[in-house]
Amino acid sequence: MSDATMDATSRPRAAASDLYRAVWRWHFYAGLLVLPFLITLSLTGAAYLFRDEIDAIVHADIKRVAVQEGETLRPEQLVASALTSVPGRAVKYTDPPAADLSAEVTVASDSGQRMAVYVNPYEGNVLGARPDRSTVMWTVRYLHSLRYFGPVARGIIEIVGGWTILLVGTGIFLWWPRGQQGGVVSVRGQPRRRIFWRDTHAVPGIFVGSFIVFLAITGLPWSQVWGGKVNEWANGSNFGYPSGVRVDVPMSGQKLTDQAQTSWSLEQAQIPETTPPAPEATPIGLDAAVARLEGLGLHPGYAVVLPSSPTGVYSGSVYPDDLSQQRVVHLDQYDGKPLVDMSYADYGPGGRWLEFGINTHMGQQFGLANQILLLAVCAGTILLAVSAALMWWKRRPSRSLGVPPMPQDPRVFRGLLAILIVGGILFPLTGASLLVMLALDMGLRRLRKPSLA
Repeated sequence: MSDATMDATSRPRAAASDLYRAVWRWHFYAGLLVLPFLITLSLTGAAYLFRDEIDAIVHADIKRVAVQEGETLRPEQLVASALTSVPGRAVKYTDPPAADLSAEVTVASDSGQRMAVYVNPYEGNVLGARPDRSTVMWTVRYLHSLRYFGPVARGIIEIVGGWTILLVGTGIFLWWPRGQQGGVVSVRGQPRRRIFWRDTHAVPGIFVGSFIVFLAITGLPWSQVWGGKVNEWANGSNFGYPSGVRVDVPMSGQKLTDQAQTSWSLEQAQIPETTPPAPEATPIGLDAAVARLEGLGLHPGYAVVLPSSPTGVYSGSVYPDDLSQQRVVHLDQYDGKPLVDMSYADYGPGGRWLEFGINTHMGQQFGLANQILLLAVCAGTILLAVSAALMWWKRRPSRSLGVPPMPQDPRVFRGLLAILIVGGILFPLTGASLLVMLALDMGLRRLRKPSLA
């Protein structure tokens, strides 16, 4: 065989090998960055999928009641009972979502702390009180969203989400069959061998990867830059209210999310104001407001934010598992007329798709099947992280991080860099982190000998 023929044959092989090395190198970097977060997100996410079930068990003393025959007490009676136990001003009443659950009254207590008071809806006795949003599942939710770590954490969510998509994309490339026997849908070898952990990482990864990307994308709405911009786009110019639904009423400047739990697409929604009343006007009261909201068809488990000023409104909202039952209604506190009445059907196409993705992300949309599927995805993600760590441990050189080798021809990075640039434009914070990683990688290569790169 001539030298020219050998060169023609070896060149494509070398190019393919270089591309594989480049992708492997960035797969390694992506895993190094996001796997610790993915383990934490998987553990907390798996628990949060069963939030209602877990809270009902852990907080059974304040959440659960014995079902009794006859009517439940009126909301104003339950609020009065709560204020007897925790003096202050009632700011929200939450209807029991089921016959065996307690009512919840949120109180701005005289001590200055916001408290959740749980009341038996049949007898009116207070079952207990604790700081608002301090149950086990609220704690898990804040850990999952990194809220405990301040506003910077929302930026971390975006960085992790973008790198997770890169991790899955490069992982698919590395898994792609190239004529090998095994390691595509089957696991080879024994646990003591590195190939076993390679296949344990690659084979489940190809099945779990698409779900991981889905969770990453549907988790991005809570991120700092990307999520904030998409939220503005989804909300339009009406501060979160779908076009054509918000009526021409004065707006208070207060956001719905500051007063009650709300859907992501309405986090920027402002609460309207009641028109300044006549001197002789009197509020309709909570009982009448609840009757009006129930007459409008709000799903059980709704929350009602009480007016805090003469121009305030009764804000009823509910976000059950069934997306079609999502509803927000603001009532004039003097005549009970709806100032705003919106539901999932009123959202634009973008808002509906975003809410559908978020609802599925939270394990709500398809009931128990949704929960079990995402629980399996969380378990699979942890398996990927553990197998990646073991695989790296078995192949790492002594006294080295074990970064995959550089391609012999650096030009192979051009196509990969183009993809990274596009990803950086779509996810700005991820793009910034990519630039930092590129700079670090270039710096490390300059410090080391080419043969060791």
